[in-house]
Amino acid sequence: MSVVVIGANHRTAPLDLLEKMALDGDRLTKYLHALVACDWVSEAVIVSTCNRTEIYAVAERFHGAYSDIRDLVCDLTYLPPEEFSDHLMVEYDTDAIGHLFAVAAGLDSVVIGEHEILGQVRTAWDAAREAGTAGPTLNLLFRHAVGCGKRARTETSISRSVTSVSQAAVVMAAERTGGIAAASALVIGAGEMGRGMANLLADAGATSITIANRDADRARSVAAELAAEERPAVLSGIGLDGLEAALVAVDVVFTATGASTPLVTIDAMSAVMAARSGRPIVLVDIAVPRDVEPSVANLDGVSLFDMEALQRFCDAGIEDRRREVPAVRAIVDAEIERFTATASTREVAPLIGDLHQWADQVRAGELERFAARLADLDPEQRAIVESLSKGIVAKLLHSPTVRLKDAAGSPRGERLSGSLRELFDLG
Repeated sequence: MSVVVIGANHRTAPLDLLEKMALDGDRLTKYLHALVACDWVSEAVIVSTCNRTEIYAVAERFHGAYSDIRDLVCDLTYLPPEEFSDHLMVEYDTDAIGHLFAVAAGLDSVVIGEHEILGQVRTAWDAAREAGTAGPTLNLLFRHAVGCGKRARTETSISRSVTSVSQAAVVMAAERTGGIAAASALVIGAGEMGRGMANLLADAGATSITIANRDADRARSVAAELAAEERPAVLSGIGLDGLEAALVAVDVVFTATGASTPLVTIDAMSAVMAARSGRPIVLVDIAVPRDVEPSVANLDGVSLFDMEALQRFCDAGIEDRRREVPAVRAIVDAEIERFTATASTREVAPLIGDLHQWADQVRAGELERFAARLADLDPEQRAIVESLSKGIVAKLLHSPTVRLKDAAGSPRGERLSGSLRELFDLG
């Protein structure tokens, strides 16, 4: 069996393809069950964020699992394989493990060191455990990945300064507008990213913040939570039916929903700009798929920034965090080695258990065979014989056990395991 990761992210695929490959979060459990129903996949976790869709799986056979997962992606996204195959990231075993650890540590994010991705990895793992698709291998892998991400953030400075997509979006908007202070803002989406941006906008001095969401009650609830923190900004929540009026009124807009189609269309925005009487507006769309139709950027007075623009902005200002990359890489490498050792030991544990069980059965059988000769022993003498026989077995098995554990996960370990199974008929 092998651990594999197959998917696309901001490094391997353009934004328009990532949009098409984005999976509906509300159907995640269905997708997970479909994966483990495949012939060559026994465990699965899906990490799906605004800039990555990655499937981690335990493959009974690599090429079979690759075909299963590729075909399932075709079915779920309605994309022909030739449209995305060249942009797939495919890694297995140590490389797949290293990729996940790098993702959790923030090394593979648009914003190096961002803290949001660690929570997203944990959420993906929780969803798979709840769905019953994460078994012993992926549970161990993701537990180590989360630990790796925590180490990277506590033992290095990788997460200093701009450390989330939400924060980067607000900082970029502030630079493009001359500052958020005294600005009126609209946040479309009341999820984790939307709430994060609204919180940052309040800290930055925005005078009013409107949160729009498909569920208006959810928008009002988030606004009330933020308002309870006694910020000077006026916070309010609305449903999407009030979106056009809000767009007319505000200075800057941030979008981060999970909608599968744009919420801000060229037709709607044309009407908005006509009603604004020439006042410019900045839109920062960090949703994948995009919440704002790209053609909106062609309208006079509109400045539209998407995830690709955000990545360029972040690339221009990450030198301090880049200096921490070698230290984080060292942590990732150490955690890969620790995981591999733990996983290898677990692999040989059943064989070691079988060996000890076989030896104890032989010991017990011999005592039973000589039961008549031992019948005159008193309880204390019987205990001595029992202890002596167990001690001899333990000493005989000690060296093979230690050597098998030390060699686990290596070609030598495989040879030793095969020899033990054959010599002692352990199956």
